[in-house]
Amino acid sequence: MTLLDDEPARRSTATAAPTWLSPVSYWQPAHIVTSAWLEHAPFAFWLVDVLRPVRIVELGTHYGFSFFVFSEAARRLEIDLEIYALDTWQGDDHAGHYGDDVFQSVRDVVEREYAATSHLMRGLFEDSRPFILDDSVDLLHIDGRHGYDDVKQDFEQWVDTVRDGGIVLFHDVAEHDRDFGVWRLWGELSSRYPSFEFTHGHGLGVLAVGTVRARSLTELFNADEATTALIRSDYEQLGARIARQARLEAMPAEIESLHDRVSALTSELARARSETDRRDEILAEYVHSTSWRITRPLRAVGRYLGRGPR
Repeated sequence: MTLLDDEPARRSTATAAPTWLSPVSYWQPAHIVTSAWLEHAPFAFWLVDVLRPVRIVELGTHYGFSFFVFSEAARRLEIDLEIYALDTWQGDDHAGHYGDDVFQSVRDVVEREYAATSHLMRGLFEDSRPFILDDSVDLLHIDGRHGYDDVKQDFEQWVDTVRDGGIVLFHDVAEHDRDFGVWRLWGELSSRYPSFEFTHGHGLGVLAVGTVRARSLTELFNADEATTALIRSDYEQLGARIARQARLEAMPAEIESLHDRVSALTSELARARSETDRRDEILAEYVHSTSWRITRPLRAVGRYLGRGPR
């Protein structure tokens, strides 16, 4: 596994623009859906621009955010490629289990906007493996099952599909809770392959397979400690913009949900008040009834006896 050292990794930001940023890094995604991958959209745009892939394969798509980002980048950059999204669209213990509506929502977007380049392959990853040729994938994104054995199996089954100079992305390399094991596999692989790690957005590992030819990627993988900190900081800030945009877009739905909840609580309160008023009316009717007047002496005796001896 080698890098082409055709340019120094350390570049002074005072004399030249950072090679890890370009205009596409500032693009805004067209489709923002529920995702733990939101903050990595700026880097994904940049990576597609630099790598100019012919084929992208994604293991684990869920609501489709990263898949939409890759598809959008290809369309806006006018890259002729094929993008495959593999998922059962049933969920798992980490993502939770869900109904067919999630798959339908992803398919609707693909059919409407990315039908020419993007393909959905529903089923287990290993069942789809025979349909993807070895040495045919420029970018492999692994974001399916998150246990150590699971993600290791995904990598070992699919790494041969990546052509020389290709890239493998691992999401959740910084996630150590809930029996996640991607971080453990990443620790093993990143010492054997050219690599770069982002720590924000649950972590994103960038791994090179074979000889890296793109100059910008060479600098990324060769970055020293100070440059690594700058790269991480830049993309963390850009990713935070996407996350803020997602929150803003979600606010109308959240406000509507709160309005619905307030209306439901108001109705419940009105019913409770109505029931209370009715009980008060029944009590008042009883107090003024004949039986209440007739039993008044008995109630007086009860109160007297209840006092006990003095």
